[in-house]
Amino acid sequence: MGYIGPSVIKELRRSFPKADLTGIDTGFFAHCLTNAKVLPESRLNKQIFADIRNVSSEIVRDVDAVIYLAAISNDIMGCIDESLTMEINCHAALRLARQAKKAGAKAFVFASSCSVYGFAEEGAKTEASSVNPLTAYARSKILAEQKLKPLAGGNFKITCFRFATACGMSERLRLDLVLNDFAAGAAVAGKISILSDGSPWRPLIHIKDMARAMAWGISRKSSQGGLFLVVNAGSDEWNYQVKDLACAVAREIPGVEVTLNKDAAPDKRSYRVSFGLFKRLAPDHQPQISLAEAVRELKAGFTEMKFQDTNYRESQYMRIKTLTGLRDLGLLDNQLRWIGV
Repeated sequence: MGYIGPSVIKELRRSFPKADLTGIDTGFFAHCLTNAKVLPESRLNKQIFADIRNVSSEIVRDVDAVIYLAAISNDIMGCIDESLTMEINCHAALRLARQAKKAGAKAFVFASSCSVYGFAEEGAKTEASSVNPLTAYARSKILAEQKLKPLAGGNFKITCFRFATACGMSERLRLDLVLNDFAAGAAVAGKISILSDGSPWRPLIHIKDMARAMAWGISRKSSQGGLFLVVNAGSDEWNYQVKDLACAVAREIPGVEVTLNKDAAPDKRSYRVSFGLFKRLAPDHQPQISLAEAVRELKAGFTEMKFQDTNYRESQYMRIKTLTGLRDLGLLDNQLRWIGV
């Protein structure tokens, strides 16, 4: 029930039309709907509301495959409480993977991140490159990969996708992502305000292409990467400097002013990534959506939802604002557990 989930549901329903699909979510962002025609979870056979940190093994009984998307994905929240980020992003994932394997599941797909490469000046990073996680989020993803590896074996296959930065329109939109942020600024204010000097490199991937990769992760043969696979997921054509992303948005939404913050402290989260292994292993599941298409889709989405909030960086579409807002209302405690509902 987050940003990526609705696209994953659609792709799984398309790729496995006869499958019984169950969702598990605690519902933090259930109300953050944008241009949804129907509740995205209506495409599932069942939606369970639960905290992933304390689900019972019963939840994976008779399950063939698990996709783990649950995460504290905001760097700001990670700075507030790194142990909480580690608990949800890593330890809960490991616990669910153990439960799934014991119950007889065949596949476990884990959404990791290219942010594990941190600051990387020299060349495009491959899966064999050293990692340099600079945030709690990135550290949690690396540790999860390491802890999951020993579980692979027998009939249990694990795929860890180091995804590029997500982007694109969703039925539960996030605007605290670089391309989405720029598109929102251009659409509602005619201005793109780059918070850095624009020089950092970012690889990007559309959420529909992320979903396509995850469908492959479920169905791939062990001959395609082995029983345990860590793979960069994205496209070599989608390695961009932040300032180039702003210019790409401005081309699709004319009349936009682009400003750089030349006095900003250096953003060390800068990395280019090689996606050659993913291309070799999954030639039929490669990213299909172009940068220009992604921007046009966002623009159309803003129009459809009549989005005009020039103060969008303070809106519910910024994940940290939603979480802190729920906490300030007394609905969540400091460990992000529901208390007032």
